[in-house]
Amino acid sequence: MYRIDNKNKFIKLVQSEVLTSTEVLEELQISRQALSSLVKREKLVPIKELTRERLFLKEDIVNRKVAVKKLQTKY
Repeated sequence: MYRIDNKNKFIKLVQSEVLTSTEVLEELQISRQALSSLVKREKLVPIKELTRERLFLKEDIVNRKVAVKKLQTKY
C-alpha cells in the first residue's frame, strides 16, 4: 500500500506508476484492438475505466511485457 504525505508526492506517484491506454499501446507495441482483447480476456485489468480512456498500473504492464518475452523465447 502506498502512503502519500502530500499532494505533490501523490501527483509524482501517479505520473510515474499509472499509464493511459495510449502509453500502454506504445509500451507493449500493440494495437488498440489487441489491448481491448487483453482487457476482455482479463490479461490486463484497468484500475479505472473512463468513457474514452483506461488507466493501468505500470507494474502490470511491465509484468505483461516480461511474460510476452518469455513466451517468445519459449517458442
